[in-house]
Amino acid sequence: MLAHASAVTIVAITLAAIPLALFGASTPSVGSPAPDFTLNSQDGTAISLKDYRGKWVVLYFYPRDMTHGCTIEAHNFQRDQEQYASRNAVVLGVSVDDVDSHKKFCAKEGLNFKLLADTEKKVSTEYGSLTNLAIVKFSSRHTFLINPEGQIARVYTDVDPNKHSQEVLAALEELQKHRK
Repeated sequence: MLAHASAVTIVAITLAAIPLALFGASTPSVGSPAPDFTLNSQDGTAISLKDYRGKWVVLYFYPRDMTHGCTIEAHNFQRDQEQYASRNAVVLGVSVDDVDSHKKFCAKEGLNFKLLADTEKKVSTEYGSLTNLAIVKFSSRHTFLINPEGQIARVYTDVDPNKHSQEVLAALEELQKHRK
């Protein structure tokens, strides 16, 4: 009986770790309008996706501030800021951490792009990027490349933080070539 209870617990925990995208909150698909939102950034200002119409937007979701993979990914996006700017693109990071956590993360790691606080988990859910691990919910490592018209141009759900920024820059270059 104890072995059965343990197996049930393991199955329940495993199912809880599956992204909510598999249970109805699907990721927006390429070509669809990017869901608009307004969230506070690390400096407390409200940032809306619609404010960036006319620019490419790299909207990346990440699990937690101050963690190894998230720090690597953020450093790489920071390192490549000039390349994004030269491609008329802005990087926006989203996690369920609060404004104070983002502020500390940016100060500690020297980040100067916007990190957005999705404390109510609505935006992560709307983008199919919320993971439910038992009693803890966090943003999954997903990225959406949004074109200047506000449509999803690329979706990344299998992200390697070590090389993701370079992957996104290559996609931006390719997509911009085809628009000319």
